[in-house]
Amino acid sequence: MRKQTLLQLLEASANKKFLFLGRESLFTQEEIVRFLKKYHITLTRYLEEDVVGVVEHHALNPVEEDISCEAYDKGLPLFKLFVFEKLLSESIHDDELLMGVKLSNDQERIFRLLGNEHISNVLFVKLLEMYQWYEEEEDNRQDRDVIIYTLRRYIEVKPNEEDLLYSPLTLKRLSSEATDPRLLEVLIKFPNITFLQKGKQKITLRESIASNPHIDEAVIGRLMQLRDAGVDSYLAANTVTPLNILQRYAQRDEEQINYSLASNHHIDEVLFSTLLNKSDTVIQMLLWYQPITMQRYRQLQEVVNNKKLFASLGENITIDVDVLEKLVETSHEELLMNLAKNESLEGKFLEYIFNRAIPKTYPHLAINPSTPLAVLEKLYRNYHQQIDILTGLSYNPSTPVEILKALYQRDVFEITKGIASNASVPLEILNILKIDTRLRNELTVNKTFVASITQKLGL
Repeated sequence: MRKQTLLQLLEASANKKFLFLGRESLFTQEEIVRFLKKYHITLTRYLEEDVVGVVEHHALNPVEEDISCEAYDKGLPLFKLFVFEKLLSESIHDDELLMGVKLSNDQERIFRLLGNEHISNVLFVKLLEMYQWYEEEEDNRQDRDVIIYTLRRYIEVKPNEEDLLYSPLTLKRLSSEATDPRLLEVLIKFPNITFLQKGKQKITLRESIASNPHIDEAVIGRLMQLRDAGVDSYLAANTVTPLNILQRYAQRDEEQINYSLASNHHIDEVLFSTLLNKSDTVIQMLLWYQPITMQRYRQLQEVVNNKKLFASLGENITIDVDVLEKLVETSHEELLMNLAKNESLEGKFLEYIFNRAIPKTYPHLAINPSTPLAVLEKLYRNYHQQIDILTGLSYNPSTPVEILKALYQRDVFEITKGIASNASVPLEILNILKIDTRLRNELTVNKTFVASITQKLGL
């Protein structure tokens, strides 16, 4: 005979009793009693005549253990507490619960509900909005638990990576990766932790939220109310920030805000023209990050007289084709060098630069994975004694394997470093290089080598 589910047993047990062993967890005894009452069932702590089912916590005291064994001997169906809690959680009516919580402002109940993995994300976020943080305590345990509940719900980690949930950087990851604007909005209320990023640059939780591409106008409005210079700077750089807000930021005419606006490729022509009259630092951001149309290119020619600064345009990855056709004709060598290493350029433009026979561009063409194969082969064949060109080829994943093998045989350390970092290099060569401790950094970024080690370890 098939065992009854907990729900089936509840529905068939009117005017009977359920034995609960162990302490409560997510729900208080009063809440459990209220739930059982819907089925006309009574809660008891003793093994009585009319007990028809047992619900027990995973940890029991010796007396409860004895009662559990006796219930088992009598053939009573036994259910773990988490099964009962899941069923109770599924019966929750969100609006009714929220109304009750609002009226009572029962923070203890809110805390317990936040720890309930069975409630929906929508309800979780609404409860999180009601939670009151212990701002007067810098390191409150309950606040830490709420952060962990949030991370556990939204960040997937492997069983052997549970420690990641206790790392502040995992909260930074959530603020960057979350796609629900309502979750991002409640994260603003979290302690404004400062994170240390790669390159030792600091960023706060709220700044990270301000940089998230999934924030909506409600989140933006709430962030602006903070009147935080760092947050405003990230909002000015965020492509989802409405144009009217970007225009308001531009009116402040602050260097850091202008710098951020210049990196935002959703600014309009008016803002582009305005920023083009700011400092060289701001102009350089425009040259690097703004889509360059022919109209904007003409403006740049008129305004930017510093040749070194103008050369930054060659690193831009959003240049219109008609502008590129003009740029590759330039006599400005530094600009051509930047174009030569620009991976966004089509092969025909890189080949054209090569055919102009300007030696300073060759090392940059050699390292560019977008450089046509024929050009890479010519660079190796015609300049096989120039270390800077050979070094560039050694780093380039588009370099033919036969050339990479030949470069490895040269046994020049600068070239070997490139070989060690190049994912196109055969694994047998990388396995030889791994004994050289000087190449550890290069090998750890080599996808082929890392994949091989990961496979061997069974990860």
